[in-house]
Amino acid sequence: MGSTKFRNKIEHLLSLADVQINGGRPWDIQVYNEKLYQRVLAQGSLGLGEAYMDGWWDCEKLDEFICRVLKANLDAKINPWAEFFSLLKARLFNLQKPSSCFTDCQHHYDIGNDLYKCMLDKLRIYSCGYWENASCLDEAQEKKLDLVCRKLLLKPGMRILDIGCGWGGTAKFIAENYQAEIVGITVSEKQAQFAEKFCHGLPVEIRLEDYRSLKGAFDRIVSLGMIEHVGYKNYKTFMRVARRCLKENGIFVLQTIGGNCSMRSVDPWISRYIFPNYVLPSAKQINDAIENVFVLEDWHNFGPDYDRTLMHWFQNFQNSWNDLKDKYGERFYRMWKYYLLFCAGTFRARFNQLWQIVLSPKGVSGRYCAPR
Repeated sequence: MGSTKFRNKIEHLLSLADVQINGGRPWDIQVYNEKLYQRVLAQGSLGLGEAYMDGWWDCEKLDEFICRVLKANLDAKINPWAEFFSLLKARLFNLQKPSSCFTDCQHHYDIGNDLYKCMLDKLRIYSCGYWENASCLDEAQEKKLDLVCRKLLLKPGMRILDIGCGWGGTAKFIAENYQAEIVGITVSEKQAQFAEKFCHGLPVEIRLEDYRSLKGAFDRIVSLGMIEHVGYKNYKTFMRVARRCLKENGIFVLQTIGGNCSMRSVDPWISRYIFPNYVLPSAKQINDAIENVFVLEDWHNFGPDYDRTLMHWFQNFQNSWNDLKDKYGERFYRMWKYYLLFCAGTFRARFNQLWQIVLSPKGVSGRYCAPR
């Protein structure tokens, strides 16, 4: 297949998404290297993302381009061998075993607290905000945290476990607003160091610990955006650990990005450059994991709110780039821009979802009324 045929093939596929090569609309792509077409056909999403990092192509509204590509199911029309081997590796091995979780985490969360300070809200919450009646990122994150607390039916003096506590923003919010005691765990050294200082003087304990080693009894458990790092082979283990640590009359609120179908691996570009061995659970996989472990009390989907959250993160990153560029460099800028806008496009296309799930050991006595 000559170079013209490669271009014609990609041109035809993009036409199904109403995207043109070198067109004049914001979602049309501008191609600067004709080798792009062969690279994408050979390597799929990995080749598309790496070519963007290399400056081979650009797009004014990258998020909208990705949204259109996914809505047209173009990802299913290109299945390179690289993605086959990624799936095979995930099937054969437990990629999220304890010996690798710290290394995988450091790849992303330890790259620099300065970056996340510029990008995130004042509490440094690195998960989807709740935009109902919110006008800015700070409000959206506080409303999300308050929603979680109301779903937990928190009372003063309760002991809370935060699995995947990040920079301590959730623990700080709960301690200050609901007068509870919190134990937060993370496998990121930089997160743990920051969280300890951030929550100084509050009844908050931060531990550098893998979830599998957890012990103790807690009135409530919360986990926001952590199970995506657990891996499909470990979902049952994760739920059993949570059940082991939760008192009989306790409540567990789990927030996760969710996929529309069961997968064993994630987008290969995201896995290589952003979140190594990151996998999105499906509803079926979560339900299989909680069977005979928890009672499902509530399932709340507000996936479109993640599109808006990611666009705010990108705008913050863009506005702060002059302060970051000397440390991170141009290639990082293109990588991080592609990551944030690519993800925004997946939620806009409803390719990915955002779920808050309420679980209890044996069912909440009487009737559980989930707030919204």
